[in-house]
Amino acid sequence: MTTTTTAPTVLLIAGHWLGAWAWHDVQEHLEAENTIAITLPGLDADDPRRAEATLDDQAAAIREVIAQCGDHPVVLVAHSGANGPVSLVLDRHPELVSRMVWVDSGPLTDGSAFDPDLAADVDELPLPSFDVLGAQASLDGLSADVLDRFRARAVPEPAPVVRQRVELVNEARRDVRTTAVCCSLSSAQLMELARAGHPMFAEMATLRHLELIDLPTGHWPMWSRPAELAQIIRTMTLPAE
Repeated sequence: MTTTTTAPTVLLIAGHWLGAWAWHDVQEHLEAENTIAITLPGLDADDPRRAEATLDDQAAAIREVIAQCGDHPVVLVAHSGANGPVSLVLDRHPELVSRMVWVDSGPLTDGSAFDPDLAADVDELPLPSFDVLGAQASLDGLSADVLDRFRARAVPEPAPVVRQRVELVNEARRDVRTTAVCCSLSSAQLMELARAGHPMFAEMATLRHLELIDLPTGHWPMWSRPAELAQIIRTMTLPAE
């Protein structure tokens, strides 16, 4: 029996309003040749049709990047609102993902959506004021310069992505080895909510190979603690024992 020593390719996927640029600080601490940061459809400011992008479009884009990796194992790293398209990828192609890493995020439950009741006349959701955003997700650890960069580079989230409900049918998605990096919520808080059936966390309690890692900071650890997050991701590329 032989074992592969091929280092997995790490795919970095940021949440709402963000593209590949959001991972720059983390990538400085990772092996560049084995790391790909993805800008999802709908989050490229130069795309004139970006507001039409759907979760299916985003999932297809992730699948395309995985295909480009050939036979290399793939570690998916998903932050925040990237959980929509990544949940679809895990459901449709669990065999292609060697490990899943959720960064202050987690898998969606079947039938859920970020905001299914968003008004039909809304085309996109711009980054809200930081007062509003801070009431929804912790901004701890973010300097004024980082917030300025966030504001300057953020791209409005396409409304179809926000409205679309995910359809999940494949039980094998729950067999993928998974690590949850817990930042704005501790691992204890996250699992308490998961076991209580909280709609944003319930799926986490169904995962069969789950590791929890606490990295106390705000909701955007790629900016507040990039070196530490990179070190956690790097450990995910080591061969399974």
